[in-house]
Amino acid sequence: MIRHLIRALPVIAGIAAGILIGLAIRPSPALVEPRQAGYADAVALAAPAVVNIYTTRVVTRRVHPLCDLPRFQEMCERFPGSQQRMQGSLGSGVIVGTGHILTNNHVIADADEILVALADGREAPATVVGTDPETDLAVLKVDLDGLIAIDLAPTGDLRVGDVVLAIGNPFGIGQTVSSGIVSALGRHGLSANAPYEDFIQTDAAINPGNSGGALVDAQGRLVGVNSMIFSRSGGSHGIGFAIPANLALDVLGSILEQGRVVRGWLGVEVRPVEDFGDSGGLFIAGISPHGPADQAGMQPGDLITAINGAPVGSAREVGQRIAMLAPGSTVEVQVVRNGDRQRLLATVGQRPTLDRT
Repeated sequence: MIRHLIRALPVIAGIAAGILIGLAIRPSPALVEPRQAGYADAVALAAPAVVNIYTTRVVTRRVHPLCDLPRFQEMCERFPGSQQRMQGSLGSGVIVGTGHILTNNHVIADADEILVALADGREAPATVVGTDPETDLAVLKVDLDGLIAIDLAPTGDLRVGDVVLAIGNPFGIGQTVSSGIVSALGRHGLSANAPYEDFIQTDAAINPGNSGGALVDAQGRLVGVNSMIFSRSGGSHGIGFAIPANLALDVLGSILEQGRVVRGWLGVEVRPVEDFGDSGGLFIAGISPHGPADQAGMQPGDLITAINGAPVGSAREVGQRIAMLAPGSTVEVQVVRNGDRQRLLATVGQRPTLDRT
């Protein structure tokens, strides 16, 4: 028996070797390569809602530049003459759910003609529905069908370090996408007479022509409207700023409902106080004559401690709270004057419009 097994070993070994060779040369299933990581899906979702904006205006100036100088104006008036030329500029915009286009006010300010170019190649003239110079926002309308509105990111979800994409028309070369992260939130005090700044800071490349374009998250949802950059050369240095989408939509809603943005106003200039006994507050540094605060009896030097029962914070926060009050409504302002606490009632006025163009 053992002898027969020994004789059969070469046969068994040959069969096993054949099986192994067959397994070795059998074609293996095609390898499935993992999909390359990127943001193509986000861009595909957001890009159709981002438009290019081209503006032109007629500029009139005297024939000779010396005529702009006071000492030569009288002589130039004897020989009148002027020349006109067309001046163009460019920017970007975002189509929102109402079918309107959000952009920056400085993109379309003083424009005689506005042309909007969609991502699908269509072009149409645009009309200005309304503007808000204090937030540098404007709303446009075009007479086109099939506009694709951008999706909105949930309010409050954005964090420092999140990936964002800037979509726009830098230098007029056509729709372009750049990527970066959220560098900071709540930036303010970047320009004069801008009490409602609340910028998103990003290092995504924002260049001339990107203004008014979309800042979107990694899912292609709108988080901001690109607005301005810090630059020594005019190009991107990785410090760009966008207006938060929730603020932009609030402005949009006010413009569509009332034709403009209406804000509350008391007519006080306040300064912060670091320490004041057991409580904080804001000192009144100045009061507009005949304004709501003046008529309510507030005085320079008063310390504001609360508005409508809520303690005051920073001067910026108080300005925003007052702006949200409806003109004509009554507001209670608690002040401390010469150590005495007083409650003053003021009728909220309408904030005068400031021109930042």
